[in-house]
Amino acid sequence: MLVCIPNVLDPAQLVSVRERLDRANSWVDGRVTAGYQGAPLKFNQQIDEQSDVARACQHIVVSALETNPMFISAVLPNALYPPMFNRYGEGMKFGPHVDGSVRISPRDGRKLRTDVSATLFLTNPDEYDGGELVIEDSYGEHTIKLPAGSMVVYPATSLHQVMPITRGVRTACFFWAQSLIRDDSQRLILYDMDSAIQRLNQTNADEVARRQLIGCYHNLVRQWSDT
Repeated sequence: MLVCIPNVLDPAQLVSVRERLDRANSWVDGRVTAGYQGAPLKFNQQIDEQSDVARACQHIVVSALETNPMFISAVLPNALYPPMFNRYGEGMKFGPHVDGSVRISPRDGRKLRTDVSATLFLTNPDEYDGGELVIEDSYGEHTIKLPAGSMVVYPATSLHQVMPITRGVRTACFFWAQSLIRDDSQRLILYDMDSAIQRLNQTNADEVARRQLIGCYHNLVRQWSDT
């Protein structure tokens, strides 16, 4: 399931994150966190995960995610890997790869299964050329280039790449989530059901029917959840 989520960061949050990243002197070679598969394909920079800049920006992003109903509905997060921040200048890219199945938190050493990958765009499309996120799934290729503050979430099992930058700089936030629902097809069913419930709520549809649907939704979460 691939879902684009608009306006994850509001204008003030976006400015705050961008200003911190633009002033930062803790950019490092992006290959420091790449596995053996990704390292030969990865050519970008990222903020040191342990830096004060990273922690301040992580707090802003996580606070926004915690109150975003579309993100919660699509991902059903159980745990998040601390958001990371990268940038691609001219000639930089990340070739076709699949994200590693397990990440180890730099904070407490806990292992996190990567069910969902997420990219939060921090620069607008007119600020750079190239740099599209290309995701492959059973329906073909999807080329993603979203406005600053918007995010795409997709199964971490997907083959994906960042195309070469030919002008400007592309800055983004990326992270992974371990979902309450491991199976992507089950998450899709629950996301569609929740979206339908929200639309019915807005139209004040039959209250008894809505209550039954809500009960079915939560019973499926109970049945399918890993916890």
